Amino acid sequence: MSSNLKGKNIVLGITGSIAAYKAAEIVRLLKERGAFVYPVMTKCATFFVHPTTFQTLSQQKVGIDLFEKDDISLKHISLSELADIILIAPATANIIGKIASGIADDLITTTVMAARSPVVIAPAMNERMYHNSIVKENISRLKSLGYKFIGPEVGRLASGAKGEGRMVSPRLIVDSLEKIFTSRKDLEGKSFIVTAGPTREPLDYVRFISNRSSGKMGFAIAEEARDRGAKIILISGPTLISPPEGVEFYSVETAKDMMEKVKEWFEKVDGLIMASAVSDFRPVEVKKGKIKKADKDKIVVKMVKNPDILEEMGKVKGEKILVGFCAETEDIVRYAKEKLIRKNLDFIVANNISFPGAGFGTDTNQVVILDRQGRIESLPIMSKREVASKIWDRVKELLNRKKTS
Repeated sequence: MSSNLKGKNIVLGITGSIAAYKAAEIVRLLKERGAFVYPVMTKCATFFVHPTTFQTLSQQKVGIDLFEKDDISLKHISLSELADIILIAPATANIIGKIASGIADDLITTTVMAARSPVVIAPAMNERMYHNSIVKENISRLKSLGYKFIGPEVGRLASGAKGEGRMVSPRLIVDSLEKIFTSRKDLEGKSFIVTAGPTREPLDYVRFISNRSSGKMGFAIAEEARDRGAKIILISGPTLISPPEGVEFYSVETAKDMMEKVKEWFEKVDGLIMASAVSDFRPVEVKKGKIKKADKDKIVVKMVKNPDILEEMGKVKGEKILVGFCAETEDIVRYAKEKLIRKNLDFIVANNISFPGAGFGTDTNQVVILDRQGRIESLPIMSKREVASKIWDRVKELLNRKKTS
């Protein structure tokens, strides 16, 4: 059987969980599919399974200590450079917490900190630990940064009780790695504009009208597409987020600025993902200098409608893919359907920004995706990076459909 894992270098991190014995089967399955496996163990893991087991199965020396006698090599750098993927299975609450906090005090965590490859984590712990709010927050943070999680599942735990926290089966973990390599560069050769963040419409030289958008959703969309091989033109309003590496980044201020930059690139790309929160209106007049409050109990600001960037691009769409966002506080499906048709979109991502964890500034989102075929898919609350992955899966589906039509 042909495998996407053939010839791949897998760094396997094994931590101090009773599920460490299952990692031996992971090594066997990876080797069976033609991968090269480089085991790395925490010292606690060696109390559960002896390193000789993994050395025998992998035919590679097991890394345990950052520094060994008579060895001056930087193992964490060499491991991170050769890794096509880093898999931590089983992953304890401790290792998840350390990675989420940027702590690098052993060979596994230092390798992860130096890595440029995907990092996949398969948690294994008692249900009470898994549902601890700190653990949940750490997992959510890592997901928002692009770390991928497999499981855990509900089943019999080491304590004898049944609950959520058991590491998923080795075969499912290895199958998941197959899928990651399948989709790793599935957007290679394609280029897209992604817009993000708010726009600002000036009232005077000091003040402006804007909105609460943080840019996190748009940046997550750009990062996910970059990691899947696409060329990304990221056009963003003012945010506090550093531009992602590996994308072409443009900072803009107003809706008109964003419109001009989108038009500049539109003919050169395969599509546009419009995740920015563009101001619907702007002041008719921008006061020179600063509006003074002296002798004024109130001021009246006249507003004029801004151009609808996505609607304008929909008029000249051609064969390009257009994706919009719809942030509402009520009747989100009804409003989303109307915008989907009016703006000539392929699909639209709608969310109720009044829901906890789904509004502006959060690391998570809860969305409904509606397309022109009438499909309505409601997704559970998940990290914005996971939402981004779902969006690009839909885009890939459209690209495949265009290829065969």
